[in-house]
Amino acid sequence: MTFSAANTIWVLLGAALVFFMQAGFAMCEAGFTRAKNTGNILMKNLMDFCIGTPLYWLFGYGIMFGAGTALFGWIDPFIMKDYSHILPAGVPLWAYAIFQTVFCATSATIVSGAMAERTKFSAYCIYSAAISLFIYPVSGHWIWGGGFLAEMGFHDFAGSTAVHMVGGICALIGAKILGPRVGKYGKDGKPRAILGHNLSIAALGVFILWFCWFGFNGASTVGMDSDELIGSASLVFFNTNLAAAVATLTTMIFTWLRYGKPDVSMTFNAALAGLVGITAGCDAVDPFGAALIGLACGFVIVFAVEFFDKVVKIDDPVGAISVHGVCGALGTILTGLFATGGTTMKGVFYGGGFKFFGIQVLGVLCTIAWTAAIITVVFLLIKKTIGLRADAADEVMGLDRSEHGLLTAYSGFAILPEEGYDAPAAAPAPVAAAAPVAEAVPVAVKKAEKPAGEPVYTRVQIICRPASLESLKKAMNGIGITGMTVTNVMGYGAQKGKPEYYRGTPVEVTLLPKVQVDIVVSKIPVSEVVETARGVLYTGHIGDGKIFVQDVENVIRVRTGEEGYDALQSDE
Repeated sequence: MTFSAANTIWVLLGAALVFFMQAGFAMCEAGFTRAKNTGNILMKNLMDFCIGTPLYWLFGYGIMFGAGTALFGWIDPFIMKDYSHILPAGVPLWAYAIFQTVFCATSATIVSGAMAERTKFSAYCIYSAAISLFIYPVSGHWIWGGGFLAEMGFHDFAGSTAVHMVGGICALIGAKILGPRVGKYGKDGKPRAILGHNLSIAALGVFILWFCWFGFNGASTVGMDSDELIGSASLVFFNTNLAAAVATLTTMIFTWLRYGKPDVSMTFNAALAGLVGITAGCDAVDPFGAALIGLACGFVIVFAVEFFDKVVKIDDPVGAISVHGVCGALGTILTGLFATGGTTMKGVFYGGGFKFFGIQVLGVLCTIAWTAAIITVVFLLIKKTIGLRADAADEVMGLDRSEHGLLTAYSGFAILPEEGYDAPAAAPAPVAAAAPVAEAVPVAVKKAEKPAGEPVYTRVQIICRPASLESLKKAMNGIGITGMTVTNVMGYGAQKGKPEYYRGTPVEVTLLPKVQVDIVVSKIPVSEVVETARGVLYTGHIGDGKIFVQDVENVIRVRTGEEGYDALQSDE
């Protein structure tokens, strides 16, 4: 066989991009879940690839691409047999094998998001292995390996069904058997919003996935050495990007109208939904068809997330079931409507009748039946043996700690008072400046004795909007205060806050972000501080804030032991 440098490089480049999708999934899932489970999520996204790679080499590739029967390839440990019947023109066996390996790993990694925050790590390793070992390869043989669906003319160019829907169905069954996270549903059965801890990381994941999808879809042409292949890859790139953008725009507008504000996390999901939806027919539809597929996915993703969350009460923290399962099936079926006939049979809207549409529906149903049946057996076996779900106490603590002994994934940003933690000893203060130890303890608790004329100390506590802080600081410095303490707090007044939504679910906690400013004054009249603050903060609208005035017994500087007004003055 003569190899083509252009085709081989294209396939290998695509394999590298699809591999990097693991980073995108890891960031999305970590961002949409709570900080106490971040390490666990990252570990799972690493290990499903590392578990799946050798298993796909041992058995998966042979099952998927072996020239066996219409239902099953062959058992070929270590990929030793002849696969010339299935290899793309000019592409070596090992280039094609690594390209297919990263696709297999993508299907497996989808499941971790839907089952996040309450699944045992050992159980995850086992069912991830099962997906890579035989669940994905068998249905993949039907679709891409010369199986019965391929013979019928079923078209799934890059894996809306073969990769994404398989992962989505596994996620659906797993999340259902697993049950919701602790606290997800109240006694009345209504869902409670459990906010993800880092939307910045989730956004990074979305951009990584969008970028890598050009390799996922584009490199599935498995060649670039002819005008036809170059033209096909160009159309695939354009359609992929267009569908994602239209889906994202659709969801942004729809959630804006539905919830009163554009939902950030749902819009992130929409970008992925559009990418998943166009993957089946990105080579077979024109840009108008791609835009309509994106439009459909943009609407459906919102209803799907709400349906699983509120109606059937399946807890999916990241929306993997809706994005990959629902939109994977939807995109595959819509290809039967919008296919122009260039690389497939014509779709319904292009004069092809319902034959191709029926084949697409049949292929989706067959894949669902196989995947759902086998993964259900796998999950139930795990549940009855080693257990599928982490203990409730471990779940509340966080899987980082219980499963991996990791105190936190953000250890550089927090100091935890854990047992066994040895805080560094503080440097001793200079002897001449330090107050005697015997007097230092009672001085903090006894009322200071103030001679006649000694100033009175008053604490002025101001609660205001974060946006007003800078103006307040300038005004306070302008009247000569000696210092202030600023704290970010949450709270509400008599109005009980403003209702907000997260992924379509009302956020029950009505706390609003506020800033608490503490100022201790002595020589400056309290009335001047209060009136100055009111003048700066007043807008006449609800939420301007409140001011509290309290007496202070005494003020002590820790370093020197100075008290009263002297302790309020600058060290400089």
